[in-house]
Amino acid sequence: MHDQPFLDQPTTVRPGEELPAKRLEAYLRTHLPELPGPPAIEQFPGGFSNLTYLLRFGDRELVLRRPPFGANIRGGHDMGREFRILSGLITTYAKVPRPLLACDDPEVIGAPFYVMERVTGVIIRNRVPPQLDQSPDVMRRLCLALIDTFVELHAIDYVAAGLGDIGKPAGYVARQVGGWTTRYANARTNDIPEIEQVAAWLAAHPPPASEATLIHNDYKYDNVVLDPHDLSYIVAVLDWEMATLGDPLTDLGTTLAYWMEEGDPAPLRQFGVTSLPGNLDRRQWVTRYAEHSRRDVSNILFYFVYGLFKNAVIVQQIYARYRKGATQDQRFADLIHMVQAYGQLAARAIERGRIDGLFS
Repeated sequence: MHDQPFLDQPTTVRPGEELPAKRLEAYLRTHLPELPGPPAIEQFPGGFSNLTYLLRFGDRELVLRRPPFGANIRGGHDMGREFRILSGLITTYAKVPRPLLACDDPEVIGAPFYVMERVTGVIIRNRVPPQLDQSPDVMRRLCLALIDTFVELHAIDYVAAGLGDIGKPAGYVARQVGGWTTRYANARTNDIPEIEQVAAWLAAHPPPASEATLIHNDYKYDNVVLDPHDLSYIVAVLDWEMATLGDPLTDLGTTLAYWMEEGDPAPLRQFGVTSLPGNLDRRQWVTRYAEHSRRDVSNILFYFVYGLFKNAVIVQQIYARYRKGATQDQRFADLIHMVQAYGQLAARAIERGRIDGLFS
């Protein structure tokens, strides 16, 4: 299967993000002595957060995750926590990679990391691989599968998975709004009035409390692995680094903040796969989710604006690291335009009181 070019493939490691191969191999062989041959190390190119590498030991393929260079390794970059979440989920939910080991000793590669089995399949990033059928019928079935898997995820018995203590659901929404507002202030580099206005609006319009579920916090097309023989089947959900217990509608809002429609600000349309014919628009997405989850989505405007604001802050933090020279990744040089675009989209949603068709 690996000679199929439409499968998600790594490339050479970006300069400055190399792993110390000999120290890593020695550590892995101590804990996984069955590994054959010396490793070949490559890097998956997508994503702006934790770094992801492919380790090939002969026919055995492992994936290593580590925090980005220059980042605070706590919170969203807590490798041990992400490993623990995967270790709990694998006992109750089939659609996650199998975790193998975690290391919190920075002497091995310079930062904590964990290793898991590779799940091979199709990952749709900013475009559908041209070899694959992207007809409206296929895209519609894929979109429905994405939504229905999201509903499944929110129904996971997190207590049975041993994850009942990974978050503090009480007061979750207010704590998130306050926390992201503070993070934005700490990472602020440019004057973006819309972001300030959106933060104030969120603080002034809290929704009623909602039941808590396990939430992923970064659920979108490029964090799911698709069966190459049936794109409407999701094999695995990836990148659980920000998962916690909280209001599932904040999770929905975050996903909608990646779900761009025609006419949305240009810097955000790198997520253009979501506007291909066959995909549901944001309003239809919410309707499908509500029908299958039986949740009240009457306050979806708040959650959509929250998702846009949160994504803006995350991108701002990455851009601030780049500005300070903590990372040399040139992909980050223009991220401020994405922050501005998120602010524009959120302000327009508030102004119009809706989540779809905001620039049409």
